[in-house]
Amino acid sequence: MALHQVGRPEPGEAPEPNGGADTGIEDVYSTRLSRRTLPKRRVPEREADPVAVLELIRSELAMDGNSSQNLATFCTTWAEPEVHALMDECLDKNMIDKDEYPQTAAIEARCVHMLADLWHSPSGGEAMGCSTTGSSEAAMLGGLALKWRWRKAREAAGKPADRPNLVCGPVQVCWEKFARYFDVELRQVPLEEGATGLRPHQLRAHVDEHTIGVVAILGVTYTCDYEPVAELAAELDAVQRDTGLDVPLHVDAASGGFVAPFVHPDVVWDFRLERVASVNASGHKYGMAPLGVGWVVWRHRDLLPEELVFDVDYLGGKMPTFALNFSRPGGEVVAQYYNLLRLGREGYRAVLDSCGRTARALAAKVAELGPFTLLYDGQGALPAVSWTLTDPDSAGFTLYDVTELLRLRGWQVPAYPLPADRQETVVQRVLVRHGIGYDKIMLLAEDLREAVERLSHGDRRAARQPGFHH
Repeated sequence: MALHQVGRPEPGEAPEPNGGADTGIEDVYSTRLSRRTLPKRRVPEREADPVAVLELIRSELAMDGNSSQNLATFCTTWAEPEVHALMDECLDKNMIDKDEYPQTAAIEARCVHMLADLWHSPSGGEAMGCSTTGSSEAAMLGGLALKWRWRKAREAAGKPADRPNLVCGPVQVCWEKFARYFDVELRQVPLEEGATGLRPHQLRAHVDEHTIGVVAILGVTYTCDYEPVAELAAELDAVQRDTGLDVPLHVDAASGGFVAPFVHPDVVWDFRLERVASVNASGHKYGMAPLGVGWVVWRHRDLLPEELVFDVDYLGGKMPTFALNFSRPGGEVVAQYYNLLRLGREGYRAVLDSCGRTARALAAKVAELGPFTLLYDGQGALPAVSWTLTDPDSAGFTLYDVTELLRLRGWQVPAYPLPADRQETVVQRVLVRHGIGYDKIMLLAEDLREAVERLSHGDRRAARQPGFHH
């Protein structure tokens, strides 16, 4: 090894101040901001180093769950780098300002046209649609159009229009919000024994002259199967023949609207049914866009009452708008367009086929474990699995216990009761999304097996450890 003599500084070379410490550079975890808890109730007086703020907030966010292990959410948790790049480039684009950002507005219109075509809008039917912040807002816009059309028809006929109702099965909470916020009676039809959704023969007992519409669910939140939309439409056709009541059908395809067209093309649920007036879907679920985009499309423009559309003068341009909010980012819409172009029908089909195969493989593993009965095995609807305890009274544990043990490994697998009248049945559900692969789901299956084994032996305590080695 070479030896080196340490000499004096060369002439003109100044010694470093403070014993060599560079006071202009601080480690993130030695900054003023890092020496106390982050402000929570009051804006701080002084500015702070951006790198320090970034890393300290990142440190807190690390306490969140791992989104790729969140098997409860329908929402997109993975995106290609190109999506991240487009989102960054659209950070300053306001979706409402179509005059200032005309190309973003044009991309929104293209997406509406593509979805109307995907959902078999009648040729020349002049379908209308728009983007929203998600399927919840889209559903509410669909519901508002139903209510206004019903009210106008009642007033034109000289009949009272003060007691509207909406008929549905086990819907997502957005429909409960719609009913409460917009003064509509929600007639949520109880589940029959063995059923997981609304059934056609239940409709006649609930629809009447005050019914603004029926909501059919393509992808039931609780179990992930499809309600029989075509059969529900046929029953409403029969109701009209028998009673004269013309009740429109709105399809809440929040999850299934981006699944059925690609992997279940023979399932008739969309504008192929004349009874279907409107469809909502979530772009940030199986549409694979980042969080913050949904879509609603009406069969033709006459189904969207003109009184609900505002012509707004804003920042130099005049534009029609139908929304519950105003300013919102354009990046998610652009990312949706990216996915439609990037994947195409072939790509969506390939991704969803893969998700479906993975879900069915998990269903087989769940069935092998013994104590569970599958409610939905991943066949014929969403790429997901749902199950219940075969005999809750003798199992010795609950599905809530299973959820807690799985959480020790980071998995978020929800357990919850079904709606009335099957609230005594507790179910678990796993959703397989883009970015959640076969290998990861098989790791879940192994952790589920170990959880069942522990719980079956009455062991809910932490496992004994032989020692601490590091």
